[in-house]
Amino acid sequence: MPWVFVLIWSTGFVVARLGMPHAPPLRFLSTRYALSIVCFLIWIAASRAPWPRSRSEWLHLAVVGVLLQAGYLGGVWSAVKLGMGAGTAALLVGLQPVLTALWVTAHAPSGTAGGGAAGDAAARITARQWLGLVLGLAGLVLVVWRKLDTGEVTAFSFSLAMLALVSITAGTLYQKRFVRPCDVRTAGTIQMLAALVVTLPLALFEHEAMVMDPELIAAIAWSVLGLTLGGSSLLYLLIQRGAATQVSSLMYLVPPCTALMAWLMFDEPFTLMMAIGLALTAVGVALVTAAVQQPGAAQRVGD
Repeated sequence: MPWVFVLIWSTGFVVARLGMPHAPPLRFLSTRYALSIVCFLIWIAASRAPWPRSRSEWLHLAVVGVLLQAGYLGGVWSAVKLGMGAGTAALLVGLQPVLTALWVTAHAPSGTAGGGAAGDAAARITARQWLGLVLGLAGLVLVVWRKLDTGEVTAFSFSLAMLALVSITAGTLYQKRFVRPCDVRTAGTIQMLAALVVTLPLALFEHEAMVMDPELIAAIAWSVLGLTLGGSSLLYLLIQRGAATQVSSLMYLVPPCTALMAWLMFDEPFTLMMAIGLALTAVGVALVTAAVQQPGAAQRVGD
């Protein structure tokens, strides 16, 4: 199941590459959020799934929805719309496990996840994590530097990808800190609704029309059914069955998996230098995340 989840997650960048020639990014995402809400509501009505009871739960889920949906997806899809390749976008956002692991390690209590003194964030980051960070950034530079030369990556599209990276990192940490366990269907509905409220007004400023090409229809269908409903539900099942750590350890395979898909579907370049950069980044992410995935570490840090 974790491997299936990684494959589904990787298709998200490919779907962006498939749909963006036929629609503006925010208008596409608004359509995706609206259709996802409808599907979730039908699912909720059929299963009688419980809704969160307190206002604070609704508020926390809404914040997560804005960060993980509006901020993350909005940044990725807008960057792809500006010409960034699916593999490059996946690589940039793929640094999220690194940032999350470093944040968790740096803010762990004294004697956990690195063993440094309280208040000294750098002391809690191990030498292996620093090595992983250097390798990950080196791999990123190898891939992105060539993209800058070819014009695929611009300062603006790079900034949008960084917005997506910050949003998914902040959303993950916020959810870990504030969101209580709840039904994935109602939680997903609230998150989609919050993302729609933020994204739809911005989409009104886009002047490009949506052209209902078969590729666009396929992208919308997979985004709603495969990514939103299928991917989210699968992740929920994995966490329920105690495989969350395994999913996190496999997330660094998303960039090379996406790059391979983009090469097969869109003939995006996949050079030896890119392969080396992807490999360095994968090793770097693995080294950084390993320290917070040791037996018992997640429980200490999470508490």
